[in-house]
Amino acid sequence: MTGTPLPPLAGLAHSDIPFAILARDADTVELLTGEIVDVDLLRDIPLLGVDGTPREVLALVPFRQVRERGFDCLDDDAPLRCLVITQRATYLRSEALAVLPHDDIPLRAAGFDIDDESYADIVRRVIADEIGRGEGANFVIRRDFTAEVDADPRVAALAWFRALLEHERGAYWTFAVVTDGHVAVGASPEAHVSAEAGVVTMNPISGTFRHPAEGATVENLSEFLRSTKETEELFMVVDEELKMMSAVCTDGGRITGPHLKEMSRLTHTEYMLRGSSRLDPRDILRETMFAPTVTGSPMQNACTVITRHEKTPRGYYSGVAALFTPRTDAGPGEVTHDLDAPILIRTAYLEDGRLRVPVGATLVRHSDPYGEVSETHGKAAGVLGAIGAIPRAAVPVDEDAPAGAPRRLADDPTIAALLESRNARLAPFWLNPQAPADSGPFAGHRALVVDAEDRFTTMLAHQLSHLGLDVSIVPWDAVSDDEVDSAELLVSGPGPGDPLDPASPRMARLREIITRRRMSSLPLLTVCLSHQILASELGMGLAPLAQPHQGMQLTVDVFGHPASIGFYNTFTARVEPGHTPSGVEISADATTGDVYALRGAGFASVQGHLESILSRDGMSTLEQLIAWALSTQSA
Repeated sequence: MTGTPLPPLAGLAHSDIPFAILARDADTVELLTGEIVDVDLLRDIPLLGVDGTPREVLALVPFRQVRERGFDCLDDDAPLRCLVITQRATYLRSEALAVLPHDDIPLRAAGFDIDDESYADIVRRVIADEIGRGEGANFVIRRDFTAEVDADPRVAALAWFRALLEHERGAYWTFAVVTDGHVAVGASPEAHVSAEAGVVTMNPISGTFRHPAEGATVENLSEFLRSTKETEELFMVVDEELKMMSAVCTDGGRITGPHLKEMSRLTHTEYMLRGSSRLDPRDILRETMFAPTVTGSPMQNACTVITRHEKTPRGYYSGVAALFTPRTDAGPGEVTHDLDAPILIRTAYLEDGRLRVPVGATLVRHSDPYGEVSETHGKAAGVLGAIGAIPRAAVPVDEDAPAGAPRRLADDPTIAALLESRNARLAPFWLNPQAPADSGPFAGHRALVVDAEDRFTTMLAHQLSHLGLDVSIVPWDAVSDDEVDSAELLVSGPGPGDPLDPASPRMARLREIITRRRMSSLPLLTVCLSHQILASELGMGLAPLAQPHQGMQLTVDVFGHPASIGFYNTFTARVEPGHTPSGVEISADATTGDVYALRGAGFASVQGHLESILSRDGMSTLEQLIAWALSTQSA
């Protein structure tokens, strides 16, 4: 590498060069310097020099980049800022702690921009108006802790980095990035996505245990791990990230875990998802913008909901810091860079003397408004306590461990058993090694999947391929009538929203597609939203559920077979006893009349998401329904 000589750590506060300082393991600190290049699109990140030489680049990716995927956002023109690295050095953590400034940085006029009661009102509205109307399963709405800072920005950045390094534990990255007019300092617990030698890893973290004043114990952590709300919250974000993995990985992704992420004031639960990909790391990053743990599900609708309920742009909050490192072993035609990209959360931003610490809570159907208020306080306190803005949390110490080592509750047998028990609810397809995709019972058949704006279709397509089908996905607004007519098997997929919304072009087009296909008597499978539309076309009533089934696991009868299936619906088709349409067989709840599945000549339909990790019997049920649709079409 070439460029301006690297200043010593102790001299960074008095230099004027842009730099990043990272702690990505327990023992070392990396110092990176170089030139700043702002670009418009992820594909413009300059991984190659003018002579084609691979370059190391650290990119700060703002939330507004979701526009690259056609999603909504409040736009603040935050730049996609790249530090093209020309110099780097590695220090022992102890060396960094010894020389970095440890100044106390006073804050003035500190507090949340949205008061507690107003934030609680936002939570109530999101539950009622968004989740309660079928717009999605969960949404993350933020507020900002803000303050005025008079200290020199570089001194503040280095002092805060040192404080986080010393006092926060469990971070995936601890970092400070200092460029002209902008400072970002954080301790992110969550790796969004990494790619190393063709292996892609995502790390969904959700469920937040706020340590009580006396600290985390086996007893109070066990109570948290038994919480239905916290468990389902994690399962929902795993489903959402598996959608992304299925889009970028040839093998769709496999789940390991769950694990604990123990920090100074909070403990989270997490899974690891891994799969194989040959995509350019910039394309992997684009297809995974951004984590559902900081946006919601489904992703596209979550971005729209965020614009309705957040009044100011997000800046870099919920974006990523992406380190692209050249691979020394890349051959001709192979991917030239690895990727390591934590989510930009638990991060303090300093611009023009104003500190901002954005924090959000994941809102689900079970959410208690004041519980979510407390969650935002807890997340902000993790950063603020570490940097000394509020009193620091006490860290429990294991008396049997080396001197001063924090106690790991994850090692307790009771905690380990509670974590392991969660997997008993999950689909073996996503937990176990998967059979080759060309060995399924429908090998030689083809399926066209209509995407209704929910990337559950990528998981569904992955399962279809493992049943042997040759699968293509087409968006609802791009599929032609000729494609609808010529597909061997048409699968109309899930999506958000009210199936009876007369103003929705998406609902109108899905109704056209489903009706046209059913009238042709050619094989048709419909899922969730499309199932509701098919039921409506068959003369059944649609109604909102008294309580949304977003992220709910139910065991239901599917034509004589009890099946454990995951549901993500707010609306349902409903029948009364004795009112079955001619030529249609129905599996419905005997008490409520809620329709779980339909089948007739050439078609089958299901309300639940057979592709979800919550669908233990998803693959067998999917095979059953496809076999029916393919074998019963009219001549």
